[in-house]
Amino acid sequence: MHVDLPEKRYYGIGEVAKAFGVNTSLIRFWEKEFDVLQPKKNAKGNRKFTPQDIQNLQLIYHLVKERGFTLDGAKVHLKEEKQKALSNFEVIQKLQKVKAELLKIKEQL
Repeated sequence: MHVDLPEKRYYGIGEVAKAFGVNTSLIRFWEKEFDVLQPKKNAKGNRKFTPQDIQNLQLIYHLVKERGFTLDGAKVHLKEEKQKALSNFEVIQKLQKVKAELLKIKEQL
């Protein structure tokens, strides 16, 4: 899944949820379940996600929503094979970007 977010240091939970097409409650739930997600919280308790958090969310979304892992299975997969999962996920992201560019070129023809 390709997420369209502007280049910023921090993203609000509403922006993140809208980019992924999920509810904010799911993002908060994943934050509690997965240790790799550590958004910053300000004095009011608002969550601010860094670009690294966004990448971790993309990986979690890919494992849970696209590949069909259970939450426990995704946790185990991230702990045991994080580097392998990250490299595979990065390759998939690059291929999806290339596909999107090729489709744009096809529409222009």
